[in-house]
Amino acid sequence: MQPRPGVAVFVFRDGKFLMGQRKGSHGAGSWSAPGGWLEYQESFEDAAAREVMEETGVKIKNIRFAALTNNIFRDNDIHSLTVWMIADWGGGEAVINEPDKFIDQKWVDFDSLPEPLFLPWKLLLASHFLKEIKLQLELSRNN
Repeated sequence: MQPRPGVAVFVFRDGKFLMGQRKGSHGAGSWSAPGGWLEYQESFEDAAAREVMEETGVKIKNIRFAALTNNIFRDNDIHSLTVWMIADWGGGEAVINEPDKFIDQKWVDFDSLPEPLFLPWKLLLASHFLKEIKLQLELSRNN
């Protein structure tokens, strides 16, 4: 089985970012940023905008690369790569558009991360990418 590529998106708004509590597939009950599988011939930016809109109804802008994690879910026999993207909130209020995939969502910062975190989040927090993501979040407060 080949690893599957997906995206996860930090949607920055007023110094916070959106997270959802997962339901259904692997990682049920854990928290992560909006995201999902990359579709055939889709750019990371297009996948980010599509997934955020599908899951939350929020429009995003200024979409850019943030990080990459190599995720091995041994209990579910899943191997994925998460392309972490950063985006600025572009409009709309967050709603749960896919209740079969998410049961809750909220705006958080790195000091108020909900638990438990989805495995890719744990890998991201231990990565060298985290410092730059936090810097980008801080810069978004000033825009």
